Parts: sequence; structure tokens; C-alpha cells
Amino acid sequence: MNDEQLLRYSRHILLPNLDVDGQEALLRSRVLIVGMGGLGCPVALYLAASGVGELHLADDDTVDLSNLQRQIAHGSSDIGRLKVDSVADSVGAINSDTSVLKYPARLTGEALLNAVTAVDLVVDASDNFTTRFALNQACYSARKPLVSGAAIRGEGQLSVFDFRREDSPCYRCLYHEADDATLNCAESGVLAPIVGIVGSMQALEALKCLAGLGEPLMGRLLLIDGINMELRQLNLRRDPGCPVCSRARV
Repeated sequence: MNDEQLLRYSRHILLPNLDVDGQEALLRSRVLIVGMGGLGCPVALYLAASGVGELHLADDDTVDLSNLQRQIAHGSSDIGRLKVDSVADSVGAINSDTSVLKYPARLTGEALLNAVTAVDLVVDASDNFTTRFALNQACYSARKPLVSGAAIRGEGQLSVFDFRREDSPCYRCLYHEADDATLNCAESGVLAPIVGIVGSMQALEALKCLAGLGEPLMGRLLLIDGINMELRQLNLRRDPGCPVCSRARV
């Protein structure tokens, strides 16, 4: 690290479990964030501020007025722009040393697997089960850690699926099948700060995985009730009947 970086990340370097080695690991890291909405915005901003070297941003949507209530990387002047462009500008304003690769598309199939393989970690900040299931499969196939979060109304949930470890469950251990119609912010609503809370926690878990800091939320599901400010934690084990990870590993 140069002198400017030592000063910029000095509060990280002071942490005994992170130190210079951990910060240098972050500077070398590449992270794919899928979804530039309420969750993806704080994830991208905090990872950039923390010094993650390269962010790959994926979203095919454009900024709408209704997004501005909670998607904090976008502003009024960004309405109509691609979300990946808006977030890339916000990331650059925070830390110009963080490189950005943009995917202004809905990644599927081989393109998704290639995008996952190109990074060290994936953050699922999407808003539908189709994408979540596809990301889970791609991360499992590529043996990449996946930080998964979701928020609706005043509630959120968070877990880490670290496929570098043989004992990690996967997202399909939690949900075999699901209906996107039951999780629709446009119909159910969402309290603005809850996505910021979950997104910030996703960024924290990503940093922990990348820098080897503490114990990531693997094998545990964190449930957040923001209305009553209650947190619950459930153990999550591999499901022998899981359609993804129950197969014998090679």
C-alpha cells in the first residue's frame, strides 16, 4: 500500500484482526454484486469505501422515481439511467481506486457462470427467486462464497453460503421452491432503512469472508424484525434432499 492508502484505510488497519494483511487482501479482491437496488446500493458503497479492489455490478434495470425512497446510490438526476451506471458513478465518487466492471444485463446461463468464476465472492442483492436460485447454482458450481440477503416490509434475512467449505449448506437448502409473487415490494411495501440494514450487513459479511475476519454467518440464518427491533438466529444445515448440494461433491 502507498502512503495515501495507509491513511485512507488507517481505521481498518488499527483493527488487530484485520491489520495491513487483511486490508491488502481487500485491495486484491473482486466482488460481483447482482442487483443495484435497495440492497445492492449500500453493499457497493461500503465495499468501495472499504477498499475492495474491483466491483462487478450487474443489473438490467433503470432508475425510477419510486426507487429513490431506499436505493441510496441513485439521485433524482439519475432517473432514466441504467442503475449500473448510476452506482458506478457513486462508487467512483467514494473511491476512485476501486475498479468497476458493469453488466447492464440480466445474467443467465453461461454468462452468469463466467461472471461468478471471474470473482472471489458474490453478493446476492436481487429481488426474485429465479435469480437467487441461479446464483446459488453458479456459486456452488464455481465454489465461490455467496452472501445472500433479502428484505420486505420491515423484515430482513441474511446468510452466507461458503462453497469453499465442504460443510456449507446452500440457498436451496433453505428454499426448495418459492413464489416471487409473495415477495413484491411494489405490492407489499418496504421500509427504507431495512434494506440499508441488510445491505450493510451483507457488506460486512463479504469483508469478513474476503479478509478472513471473524466467523462469517455460514450455517446460520439471521432474521431481522425492524419494526420491533428484534433479531433471531436459526441454525441452517445441509439438506440431504437439497436439489443442488445433496449430490456427492467431486
